[in-house]
Amino acid sequence: MSLDANAMKKLVAEEAVNRYVKDGMKVGLGTGSTAKFMIERIGELVRQGYDLTCTATSVQSEELAKSLGIKVVDLDEIDHLDITIDGADEVDPGMQLIKGLGGALLREKIVAAATVKEIIITDESKLVEKLGTKAPLPVEVLQFGHEHTKYALERQGCKAELRMRDGKPFITDTGNYIYDCRFESIEKPFFLESRIDIIPGVVENGLFLNTAYDVLIARPDGSVESMAEKLASKEA
Repeated sequence: MSLDANAMKKLVAEEAVNRYVKDGMKVGLGTGSTAKFMIERIGELVRQGYDLTCTATSVQSEELAKSLGIKVVDLDEIDHLDITIDGADEVDPGMQLIKGLGGALLREKIVAAATVKEIIITDESKLVEKLGTKAPLPVEVLQFGHEHTKYALERQGCKAELRMRDGKPFITDTGNYIYDCRFESIEKPFFLESRIDIIPGVVENGLFLNTAYDVLIARPDGSVESMAEKLASKEA
C-alpha cells in the first residue's frame, strides 16, 4: 500500500482528532488542505454528540466548521483552548515550524498562543533538516509602506516576493499583505525571528518556534508517527 498525498492528509488529520480531541474540549481549528479533513472529522464527532466549542484561524475554516454544525465562537469569548490542530509547511527535527503558505499565519499564531497543546498534522514531504530549505518564510506586513518593509526584510538575507492572487496582491483576513521570503536556509531561526519582528511594518512572521506540543507525520505506508514520542524516546 502506498497512499497518495490527499490520503495521507486525511489519515493524519483523523488520527490527530481521534488521539487528542475529547468531549467537552475547547478546540482551535487550523487552516489549509490538511486541516480541512480535521474539521470534517470534528463535524462527525459533533454529530455523534460531542460538546465542543471551537474557534477558527481563518474565515475559510470558520465557514466550513459552521456548515458542518460545529459551534464556532470568537477567541475572546473563551479564556483558553485545550487543543489546536493545524498544518505546517516545514518541520525541522526539533519540531520548529514554518507556517503561513495558506495565508492565515497571524490568526494561527494568536490562536496557538492561547492553546495548551498545539498539534501539528503533516506528511513526510514537509520534513527538513533546516527551516527555509524548501518553503519560503511568509511575513505578514501592513499595506502602508510595504515596499520599504520589503527592503528591510531583504537586508536579512532573503529574496522577498509580494504574494499575488489573480493578478492582485493577496490580502489576508486581517487586511494585510504577505511577503514570501526565500532563504537558502535559516541557520538561526530564533535570531531571525527577533530581527524580523522589529522591522516597522511587519505584523507577524511564519516562524512558529517552541509552539508544537506534538507533530504527527503521515507516511505513504499508512502509518502515523509522533515526533514528540520519538524525541522523548531519544532522551530516555
